[in-house]
This record gives sequence, C-alpha cells and structure tokens, in this order.
Amino acid sequence: MALLFRALLCPARAPARLLLRAPARLCSAGTQFQYLVVEKKGAKQNVGVIQLNRPKALNALCDGLMNEMNQALDSFEKDPHVGAIVITGSEKAFAAGADIKEMQNRTFQECYGGNFLAHWNRVSLVRKPVIAAVNGYALGGGCELAMMCDIIFAGEKAQFGQPEILLGTIPGAGGTQRLTRAVGKSLAMEMVLTGDRISAQEAKEAGLVSKIYPVEKLLEEAINCGEKIAGNSKLVTAMAKEAVNAAFEMTLTEGNKMEKRLFHATFATDDRKEGMAAFVEKRKANFTDH
Repeated sequence: MALLFRALLCPARAPARLLLRAPARLCSAGTQFQYLVVEKKGAKQNVGVIQLNRPKALNALCDGLMNEMNQALDSFEKDPHVGAIVITGSEKAFAAGADIKEMQNRTFQECYGGNFLAHWNRVSLVRKPVIAAVNGYALGGGCELAMMCDIIFAGEKAQFGQPEILLGTIPGAGGTQRLTRAVGKSLAMEMVLTGDRISAQEAKEAGLVSKIYPVEKLLEEAINCGEKIAGNSKLVTAMAKEAVNAAFEMTLTEGNKMEKRLFHATFATDDRKEGMAAFVEKRKANFTDH
C-alpha cells in the first residue's frame, strides 16, 4: 500500500517556461485548463463532460485541479444548452486520491484557519445533475468526488475505497458522511477503519453505484444517460434533484412537505403544462425550460 501512495504523489512542479509550453485545453467559454479536458458531448451538445487529465499522477486531486473543476462546473451551470454534466477520468484511474505531497506539510492552524478542502464541495452544490463515470481507482478524495455526484456509473474494473487511515488521517471531503449514507454503517466503518477497497460489483450491491458497464463503454453510457436527462425540462429537473437530495437532510415528514411544495411549484411552469398536454395528445413534449 505504501508503494501505491508513493505512486500517487504529484511530480515536482515544472519550471514556468515549461508550463507555458504545455498544451492548453479549452471549454466552450474559452477558459484554459491544465489538468482537465472539458467539452460538450451528445447529439445536441447538451451534456458537459469534464475529464480529469493527470495521467502520471493517476488523476490525483491537487488544488489546481479542483480549482479548475469549479471553473468548469460554473461554466456548464451557466450554459443554458447544457442539461447534465459527466465527470470522468481515465480507464486506469477516476482519481486515485488527493495530492498527498501537496498537503503533507500543512499545519492544523493552516487547515482549520483556511477551511482546507472547503472548495472541494462545489460539485455537490451544482443544480444540474452530475454523473460520475468511474473506471479504475476511485480512492480517498477520488471516492469522495464520485459520491458528491448525483449518479455513479462504474466500469467493470472500478475500485472504491477510503484509505486515509493508512496515512494517519481520516477522510476530509465527505467520505465518512456520504459513504455511510450510501452503503450503511457497517460497510462504511469497515472501509474507513481498514482502508480496504470494494469492487464495482460490491459497490453496486451495496448501493454506491447504480450501473456497471464494460470499461470501454462506460463514458458513452454516462453521456447517453446525460442526454436523457437533458431532454427533460431543466427547470423541473432541478426541482426533482432538490427533492431527492432533501431526503438526506430532513426527516420523512419534513421531506414530504418539501416534496409537496416543489410538486405544487411545477404547476406554475409552462413545461408542466406542455408535458401533460403532450401526454394527453400522444405526442413528444417540447420543453422550453420555463
């Protein structure tokens, strides 16, 4: 395991003149990215795809990558044509953990005073649906990143784990909280206390992922799911996502009250009228996101 974590360490930063020569990657808004490939996919170009691209570090999550992730998410959130977002990595690693080399010398005062890792939570705050397409390693921060998404699809060889205990620390970006809610206390406790991983099949059986696909088909299937979601009313989709997420934060009684309020709110939208009219008239609905 020690060898694995040494492999996850970020390489030393290159001199500035070399960084300037590195190929830039652009999103639709023209933003340049060093650690991501950001583009729109789907027949209607309505699915935003964010691919982590630090292959030598197995997509370890450094501060620069997470800042770029937030920029890309903000860009897609503001894009009226994008109805869903997919986050993925490589076939070998979704993200094999946080950048240990970057954080190893931090002090308590720095972490607590600066609210270290707070900006990682942006993924969970996006109003548009986010799908994680996980191939290979999703360990530590990588597993936490996947769990911040709304849907997790896994490749057949995916592995999930929270091995922070082996480094003398604990998960710090939601691992103890989201994993417990997803798979239950016993399995979450075992994974967090031992650092052991689970396979894609075990993750599906435990409820952490919804579907498993062959490695080479995973991203395509995630984009297909994104297209289905993007074909619905974006306004009502946001309401549906808000209602489901409320189940993790509220009692059943309060959650049901919130669901009713959001359900009633759909009756103030043009898309609810269009959807029901299309059903009655036996035609496809033409949603306008109003």
